Amino acid sequence: MIRDRKTRGDRVFDVVNITLLVLIGLIIAYPLYFVIIASISDPDVVNKGQVILTPKGATLLGYERLFQDKTIWRGYANTFFYTFAGTLLDVTVTTCAAYALSRSDLVGRKLLMKYFVFTMYFSGGLIPLFIQVNNMGLYNTRWVLIILGTVSVYNLIIARSFFESTIPLEMLEAAKLDGCSDIQFFLLIALPLSKAILAVLTVYYGVGHWNQYFNALIYTSKQEYYPLQIVLREILIQARQTEVAVTEGQIAELIERNRYAELIKYGVIVVSSLPVMIMYPFAQKFFVKGVMLGAVKG
Repeated sequence: MIRDRKTRGDRVFDVVNITLLVLIGLIIAYPLYFVIIASISDPDVVNKGQVILTPKGATLLGYERLFQDKTIWRGYANTFFYTFAGTLLDVTVTTCAAYALSRSDLVGRKLLMKYFVFTMYFSGGLIPLFIQVNNMGLYNTRWVLIILGTVSVYNLIIARSFFESTIPLEMLEAAKLDGCSDIQFFLLIALPLSKAILAVLTVYYGVGHWNQYFNALIYTSKQEYYPLQIVLREILIQARQTEVAVTEGQIAELIERNRYAELIKYGVIVVSSLPVMIMYPFAQKFFVKGVMLGAVKG
C-alpha cells in the first residue's frame, strides 16, 4: 500500500493553518466567555478590570437584581410570542413565494423577481413607513412586530434557488399524471423534501425576531407590548441612571445602583443570548446543508 507522505512545506502549512484557526477561535470565543464570568463576579473586582480569565468573588446578585424586575418575565413572554408567530408567518409566506417563483410556468416571474430585488436596495424611508403603519392601525399593537418585514428578499432568493435545484418540473408533471394538483404537490411532496431550507429559514427569521429591537422601539410605546430587548434596555438605563440625589438614602441607593450596573449589563447580554445559543446546535446540520443547496449558483 502506497501512503501519501506530506512534504515539509505541507507540514509547515498545517501548523500555521491550525495555529491561525485556534487564535481566531479564541478571539471569537473570549468576549462571550468574559461576559459570562464577569456576570457572576464581584462588581468591585469587575469595575477595577481584574477579571480576565476566571471569575473572582463569585456572586449571583446581578442575576437576582435582574430577575427581581417583573417586566423581564413579561418581555420574555412577548418575545417568545413574537418569535413563534412571526417566524411561522415569515417561513410560510417566504416558502410559498419562493416555490411559485421557482416554477418556470409562472407568467411574469422574472418581472416579479426584479421587483423583489429592487426592494433590497431602495425603500420609501422610515417616515413614509411609519405613516403607512399608523394608517393601517398597526401602531402600538402586537401585530406590527409580527407582520412588519414578513419577507426577507435574501431568504426568498435562497429558498427559490433551493426549489429550482431540488424540485424539478418533471417531478410535478409525473405527480399530475397521478391526479395530483398543484397545491397537493406543494404540501405533500415539495415541502417534505425541503426540510433543510425550512430549517434555514426558521433559524434566520427566528434569530431576527428574537433580536428585534428597532421596530419595537419605533412602532410601540406601550410597556405591555415591549419585547425582551426593549425591556432589558430600560433596565440597563435605570441601572446607569445618575440623577443628582437629594437625601442620604438616595445617595446610598445611587451608589449601590452604580456598583451593580456592570453586573446587570453583563447579565442582560447572557439572558438575551442564551436561548438562541441553546437552539442553534440542534439546527446547525440543517443550516449548513440548506445554505449550500440554496446558494445562488453562477
